[in-house]
Amino acid sequence: MTRRISRLLVTGPELDAAGVPRKTGIRKRGPVLSTLALLLGLLMMLHAQIPNRIGHLGSLVETLLPWFGVFVPVLLAGALRRRSASAVAALLLPVTVWLSLFGGLLGDRSRPGGDLTVASHNVRADNPDPAGTARDLAASGVDVLALEELTPQARGTYEKGLAKAYPYHTVLGTVGLWSRLPLSDTRPVDIGTDAGPLGDAKPADVKLSYNRALRTTVATDRGPLAVYVAHLGSVRVLPRTGFWTDSRDRGTKALGKAIAAEPNKRVVLLGDLNGTLDDRAFDGLTAQLRSAQAAAGAGFGFTWPAGFPMERIDEILVRGVTPKSAWVLPATGSDHRPVAARVSW
Repeated sequence: MTRRISRLLVTGPELDAAGVPRKTGIRKRGPVLSTLALLLGLLMMLHAQIPNRIGHLGSLVETLLPWFGVFVPVLLAGALRRRSASAVAALLLPVTVWLSLFGGLLGDRSRPGGDLTVASHNVRADNPDPAGTARDLAASGVDVLALEELTPQARGTYEKGLAKAYPYHTVLGTVGLWSRLPLSDTRPVDIGTDAGPLGDAKPADVKLSYNRALRTTVATDRGPLAVYVAHLGSVRVLPRTGFWTDSRDRGTKALGKAIAAEPNKRVVLLGDLNGTLDDRAFDGLTAQLRSAQAAAGAGFGFTWPAGFPMERIDEILVRGVTPKSAWVLPATGSDHRPVAARVSW
């Protein structure tokens, strides 16, 4: 291609037998691919500017943000097939933007050491094997274990299966915490009820049974640690409402206020956030807490769906302690995978 362009610059366009310049098509190669590549880069670079007023489009884009990188090899294949140098050059923009956003997550950021191992798992309300899930979690060896989406029917199974490994535990509504260390000052955290897109909130008189967040203190040999367990509201993608996140967003704000008012300098948040930290809805939390996975994990640490994880919606966020390592545990009978982290004082 370089020779052909050089020949055109030196000798001018090729002529046919009648002396009419031939249509080489060089200038027509790849304009659509180039445009798509530039738009892809701008979309990722300016994702925070996409408004949420219509169907929470901005949050939806940010939820899927890492996966926009998949379009780069697709466009590259098209550019190579078309032999378009301009399209290949245009791809430098999305590649650079994607690497600036997520390149730091590609390597292993873990370090040795740590004082306490914590874990979180949405065990799924209709888990077909809660006893097996309890066995797997007990065998994980973590010191503090948070469970979300507990049902009254399965609660006893988890309490029995985890009793030997964890002498201390507390359950409030659908969330619970199991610990090798003593617990105290346990109380519910009001993050609202999980009202659906049709407004089907739980009645106020049964709100406690649907409690989705708690706060407790774990007594460690390095001092007290405030631990929050939360299961934020569900999200939906619906034709009428678009990306429906109202319940989750209300819960996020309430949880952020509770943590901002927390007097203990050392805080760990464990839970199913029903969203990724790239979503602007979590700015209030990420301004106070850091992700153990981002700081000390390896790769993206996707957790949902368990069969083929595509998003990390289960998180371990910390303040006042240092993540040393973070990882995703093997799948259980749930549709989520458990997450774990080792933290240090």
